[in-house]
Amino acid sequence: MAEQLKIVAICGSLRKGSYNAALVRALPGLAPPELKIVEAPSYAGFPLYNDDVRAASGAPADVETFAAAIRAADGVVIVSPEFNWSIPGPLKNAIDWVSKLKDVPFKDKPVALQSASTGQVGGARMQYHLRMALQSIDAQLFGRPEVFVNFAAKKFDDKGELTDDAVKDIVKLQLAAFAKFVARVKV
Repeated sequence: MAEQLKIVAICGSLRKGSYNAALVRALPGLAPPELKIVEAPSYAGFPLYNDDVRAASGAPADVETFAAAIRAADGVVIVSPEFNWSIPGPLKNAIDWVSKLKDVPFKDKPVALQSASTGQVGGARMQYHLRMALQSIDAQLFGRPEVFVNFAAKKFDDKGELTDDAVKDIVKLQLAAFAKFVARVKV
């Protein structure tokens, strides 16, 4: 077997009990053997992005740690809820911070998106907005298959375990296709 591709998973929710965090925890078990998925360092402590702060003292250490994890990975999977029809503020803030670093970690990095939501559209509006933000910093966005987990409360048990076979199947399909995409576009 060829060397495993290292994929860093970023959760767009800071809540440990979120369905998106549960989906991130399920990814390693659903990934093909050629992918090794690890969780990204937390961005929960990032200050609100302010270019005056960055210009005066540089990026905080936890921003640099987060950026280094993305740079070291062969690809990224972002799993996020939708807040008010868009990207959760803390996730957008993390992207804003790393987008201003000298060596932007998302530049040319393969990125796949997933979302889980208790609503009908499963985070589709968030994914649309996140694609725009990532495109602006030259991420290499993976297309299909897409993963939108709608009515998530019915697809995870009370321990946060993914129980829905159809969701497991589409996640497996996406990760297998993403592995091929990463191998193809890896710089």
